[in-house]
Amino acid sequence: MNSLLSIITFIPLIAAAILALFLRGDDEAAQRNAKWLALIATSATFLVSLFVLFQFDPADTGFQFVEESDWILGLKYKMGVDGISVLFVMLTTFLMPITIAACWGVTHRVKDYMIAFLLLETLMLGVFMALDLVLFYLFFEGGLIPMFLIIGIWGGKDRIYAAFKFFLYTFLGSVLMLVAMVAMYVDAGTTDIPTLLAHEFASDTISVLGMQVIGGMQSLLFLAFFASFAVKMPMWPFHTWLPDAHVQAPTAGSVVLAAILLKMGGYGFLRFSLPMFPVGADIWTPLVLGLSVIAIVYTSLVALAQQDMKKLIAYSSVAHMGYVTAGIFSFNQQGLDGAIFQMLSHGFISGALFLCVGVIYDRMHTRDIDAYGGLVNRMPKYALIFMFFTMANVGLPGTSGFVGEFLTLVGMFQANTWVAAIATTGVILSAAYALWLYRRVVMGDLIKESLRTIKDLNLREKLIFGPLVAMTLFLGVYPAAVTDIIGPSVENLLNDFNAALPDRGAPMPSRAHN
Repeated sequence: MNSLLSIITFIPLIAAAILALFLRGDDEAAQRNAKWLALIATSATFLVSLFVLFQFDPADTGFQFVEESDWILGLKYKMGVDGISVLFVMLTTFLMPITIAACWGVTHRVKDYMIAFLLLETLMLGVFMALDLVLFYLFFEGGLIPMFLIIGIWGGKDRIYAAFKFFLYTFLGSVLMLVAMVAMYVDAGTTDIPTLLAHEFASDTISVLGMQVIGGMQSLLFLAFFASFAVKMPMWPFHTWLPDAHVQAPTAGSVVLAAILLKMGGYGFLRFSLPMFPVGADIWTPLVLGLSVIAIVYTSLVALAQQDMKKLIAYSSVAHMGYVTAGIFSFNQQGLDGAIFQMLSHGFISGALFLCVGVIYDRMHTRDIDAYGGLVNRMPKYALIFMFFTMANVGLPGTSGFVGEFLTLVGMFQANTWVAAIATTGVILSAAYALWLYRRVVMGDLIKESLRTIKDLNLREKLIFGPLVAMTLFLGVYPAAVTDIIGPSVENLLNDFNAALPDRGAPMPSRAHN
């Protein structure tokens, strides 16, 4: 079906329009109808996206399911997916019904809340499917608006500060990217992403404001895109907006923020930075690797000092994204495979950890670690689920967290043994802060009187965690489900990257796939 990607992208938008135009009132019945419509729409989006996954041909390293039409003012609407982007589409459509189900306890402006998440899903999907620079930028920046509203309206007591900090950091980071896109259009004469991937931007040393810029235009374009993607992931030291946003966001907002929105930065590196500006990427690799290992070690140490559960998990996310950027800029098959796998795995695990925090926050209305202790005595099922995702976050073999971290470390070791050695300490530190959190919250005697009546997981909460447990285990024991899909596209990307750098020699040998 030629319009399959558009159907997937715009089902949530159509549902949002129906909610906005036809649902009236804010009584209990209207709230229930809004939740059910959002759940049905996101579930339908996931079911339709399965057709793309089942029909996708991993051996074809080009873009598939391509749709193209002309817009006004010469702009193009062009969508497509390849082996790198198709699994991010699946991650988004898989997690959104779970996110909506996690919103079932919301009672404040429910219709608007559902509309915000439906709009956000359309915009996130557009980022991973867009094959035109202008279209990509519209989707990429458009996603800021519903998330800004989710944090600013339904967040905690400092929600306005956190919402504006989130918006300003990510928006200002993208201004340079917009300038770079204009420069790319002037140089290449097109905004078509597949055409730009084949275009060779100038890499001769140039003089800018009296300074010699090695790598020329490629180096400048790389830095402009880096400014946006580094903030979006976020990389150290551009990460300070993330803990505030997570702490103030409602549970569902934190899930989407950690599981999907952060991945746009990593996807941007893979879609633009490496294939379009290989010389610039090669020049600035030491900077990226340096920031990555600092992120892994420093934010892990900061996580150890936190008293707010959400803030601890937020800093954990920054550390895990450090593995992603280090894996990407290792420029080898294991590093890139591991980086993509880590992003997908982190989507399931971090989303589940924020849901774990949300479960007890809904009951006790506090995220302070000292407010808990001994929950295993009253919530054994919750303690089991929390333990499972804690160990997955640490990288326990048999879970998807292990595969992602192991592959990225192997890739780092091939590129730079010092980077790999320092990054490996992050595995130890992650075990320290994750197990420290679990021990303080779950283990021990139930001393606090306020916890003596707390209830274990209900049926809805068990159903929410079920698919996340299944995917974390499935990818942990059968990682080929991911690597077989992304492998050929990653290999093709690396061959093109190496061919663009004369000092890197011949393209990589062909990789065997199971």
